[in-house]
Amino acid sequence: MKKILILSAHPTDGKPLRLDKEVREIQAGLERAKSRDKFEIISRWAVRPEDLRRALLDYEPEIVHFSGHGTGNQGLVLENDAGEGQLVSTEALTRLFGLFKGKIECVLLNACYSEVQAEAIFLHIGCVVGMNQAIGDDAAREFAVGFYDALGADRSYEDAYEFGCTAIDLKSIPESATPVLKSRNQLVKEAQVSSAVTLENPEGQVPLGSAFYIERSPTETDCYEEMLKPGALIRIKAPRQMGKSSLMSRVLDYGSKQGYQTAYLNFQSADAEFLDSLDMFLQWFCASVTDSLGLPDKLGDFWKGVLGSKNKCSNYFQRYLLNQINSPLALGLDEVDEIFKHPIIATDFFGLLRAWHERAKNDAAWQKLRLVIVHSKEVYIPLNINQSPFNVGLPVELPELNQKQVQDLVQRHGLIWTNSQIEELIGLMGGHPYLVRVALYQIARGRMTWKELAQIAPTEAGPYSDHLRRHLLNLQEDEKLLAALKQVVTADKAVDVGTTQAFKLRSMGLVKFQGNEVMPLCSLYRKYFGDRLKL
Repeated sequence: MKKILILSAHPTDGKPLRLDKEVREIQAGLERAKSRDKFEIISRWAVRPEDLRRALLDYEPEIVHFSGHGTGNQGLVLENDAGEGQLVSTEALTRLFGLFKGKIECVLLNACYSEVQAEAIFLHIGCVVGMNQAIGDDAAREFAVGFYDALGADRSYEDAYEFGCTAIDLKSIPESATPVLKSRNQLVKEAQVSSAVTLENPEGQVPLGSAFYIERSPTETDCYEEMLKPGALIRIKAPRQMGKSSLMSRVLDYGSKQGYQTAYLNFQSADAEFLDSLDMFLQWFCASVTDSLGLPDKLGDFWKGVLGSKNKCSNYFQRYLLNQINSPLALGLDEVDEIFKHPIIATDFFGLLRAWHERAKNDAAWQKLRLVIVHSKEVYIPLNINQSPFNVGLPVELPELNQKQVQDLVQRHGLIWTNSQIEELIGLMGGHPYLVRVALYQIARGRMTWKELAQIAPTEAGPYSDHLRRHLLNLQEDEKLLAALKQVVTADKAVDVGTTQAFKLRSMGLVKFQGNEVMPLCSLYRKYFGDRLKL
């Protein structure tokens, strides 16, 4: 027979609680359970610190249930001799429960903000439940009753926790995410599931067919639908490592599945010699697309005469490339930020792309061209509003992952996390796809726990050192930008750093907007830059 020790503390100077009703309903539920003979309930009221210690010694329970008040980091509230509240620290509780390691099986802390104590007690006890925020009387009671109903039906502690959360949901109380479970069995199961998952190193593009690509609906659907339109132009903009190239590869793959010819061009592959003049650059551009399509190079046939470079380039596309193929051409242009560094080339080249898009409105030949342009920086080069491709077509700005998407990614790594753990992850990483994937990859490989990663992440010894150092070096090259980031990192709320600096920082992925003001994208950046810049 398992003993359930229910300890209640209701100080006279605290918020009124209906602890008697909670205990009565727990007892009633177990009395009607099919396995009621397997449990004995022992109740103690107005528990003082010495009562807690003595009850654990006297009754040697397998399950300890505490009902009362919690204060987060400060500890749990018991009573003193006068019936007033007396705090018991997390350290003291941890040390006490450590003396019963191997004897107590489960501890349920049905008190507000008790996750802190649950985490600490979990060092010694195999199953602990706490609350990650304040919890109402009704929700606390429904959770407890659902929990013990499941135990009375011979279900595991892990199942009982789920039944408790479900009991809250069934009453339409919006607090089912408040109870959190710490379980050794759950960790073992998590490790077993993780070992069965084929992990993928989170670097570069997410390959087609990867189990770790998370769709950010309706972004993909919008792009696929736009790709079907004659003369389509899709502009994908987001900071580095946010998934722009991964999205582009899927859009091009979708085009290929529609029977389109596809070509991909990364402007980082352009040699410096081709960036000295527009003529050389456009020749390189035409030759690169030709090579990507696997067609013979016929630049010599078109690059002669007195026509300007842009006309020669247009003729090459219209009279050769688009004429040579019978299907639409999906052309992906990646890392076009590289061209922003060369304003003279950029003005003419981007004006050319805009002209092709305009010609597609009436010219059947140009309707075969479907452009996908990817960049991360704001377009600060001077472009005539009627000659820019950055104010037409379908604009796509990739957002950070939301909580549901992060939860999906956690599960794909074979990890079983609570809502509070996922919220902690988002708090540190801000939903940034690369940062989140690196964290989950390290944890799923068993290289470190979440707590270890959270400690080391904002340091040069962590898995983000290259990522963080690259940002720091880029910032140090621009005094105004560095000053703006210092202002953002040291502020305790969103600040206005001016339009130009705000958009530059956003292009780097370091901040997020709140209206016209900005704040750090995540606490990882706040901690790292705060330390490295001695703020």
